[in-house]
Amino acid sequence: MTNTRLLLGALAIALLAAGCGNKAEEGHAADAGHAAQSSSAGMPEGNIAAGEKLATSKMEGTGQACIDCHGKDGAAPVDPSYPVLAGQYQDYIAYTLQMYRDGRRQNVLMASQAKNLTDQQIADLSAYFASRERKLKDLSEAVVN
Repeated sequence: MTNTRLLLGALAIALLAAGCGNKAEEGHAADAGHAAQSSSAGMPEGNIAAGEKLATSKMEGTGQACIDCHGKDGAAPVDPSYPVLAGQYQDYIAYTLQMYRDGRRQNVLMASQAKNLTDQQIADLSAYFASRERKLKDLSEAVVN
């Protein structure tokens, strides 16, 4: 009985989180230059096309582009310990980049990548990666017996 309750609770949380929305799933990915909705992470509206350009450009601090580690469209990381960014929630990406930039989250490479990003650049990157084809799995695909 306890396992069933835990599974149902986890499924309910996953469904609620899925409802918080990946804007790409609502049709925003079709227009690559469309400004994505503003973020609850306090970011300005992101521009998908600007984010794509930034994600494929070498950063000054590290000489690396986002896609060098996270793969094409953020969907194929070069190391299994690196996260898939394609289809990730826009707010999550924005908040995480803010934390790396501000030193509240630690990772040598990511801190170097994010330290000079402006709020607009973070918004653009998060809009771009959120607009990519979803490669993530959640409990909405779980089978309940």
